Amino acid sequence: MKVFVTGAKGQLGSDVMEELRARGHGAVGIDVEDLDITDEAAVNHKIKEETPDAVIHCAAWTAVDAAQDNEERCRQVNALGTAYVAKACLEVGAKMLYLSTDYVFDGKGERPWEPDDSVTKPLNIYGQTKYEGELAVQEYLDRYFIVRIAWVFGPNGKNFVRTMLNLAKTHDKLTVVDDQFGTPTYTPDLAVLLVDMIESEAYGIYHATNEGGFISWYEFAREIFAQAKLPVEVKPVSSAQYGAKAVRPENSRLSKDKLEKCGFVRLPDWRDALRRYLEKM
Repeated sequence: MKVFVTGAKGQLGSDVMEELRARGHGAVGIDVEDLDITDEAAVNHKIKEETPDAVIHCAAWTAVDAAQDNEERCRQVNALGTAYVAKACLEVGAKMLYLSTDYVFDGKGERPWEPDDSVTKPLNIYGQTKYEGELAVQEYLDRYFIVRIAWVFGPNGKNFVRTMLNLAKTHDKLTVVDDQFGTPTYTPDLAVLLVDMIESEAYGIYHATNEGGFISWYEFAREIFAQAKLPVEVKPVSSAQYGAKAVRPENSRLSKDKLEKCGFVRLPDWRDALRRYLEKM
């Protein structure tokens, strides 16, 4: 199978490319310097030129706080760019996998979000534009996967774990928010699932994070320093006290039951994933 991957040099895209090649698929990867996904004609030309069997769309604007001051550009990338990719997939008859986010939800309550829960009002520009990308995929295609992920970390990019480890070089005390709850997602584990999906015909909307229960960012930070054996004291702080520009959802708990129901294997425990990440780094 020939698979076209956008954002192929990014944190997730690089692992997706590696997994595709390991399974013997023809993997064609492009990144921002190769293709401007906000240029509809260029997207259409490139995908028609490659005529892939499937597209895994990892490219996105992911700078959550910066999106608040760059709404138009964020929408061009996350919503319009995704629409252009979906339309091109329709033209060439390719299935499409779109990576979305827990931020499409309003973060209220404590019940884990189900894939088929209705999206009402994302709390920030990033979440809103990613949701608009979901709508575009559903508008143009029948053969699609929408996979919502959360708290992503991996060997090839900026992420919370890397930030904590870097801060530990200059700080022995840190404050981390303790009122946002979810589960980390390790990109090499996620890449396995995404390729499993693209090899299948089990289309639909899914949630995918590692297993191991729901935690706060504060608890995640403590586990990072415990496993890394770093003497950093972590103090909890509320989101309001922390004062990020973009509001984050408090409830990012995602139900993954649908994965098993549709024949997919759940991701490993996030603590084990963190151990493997630290070993690799």
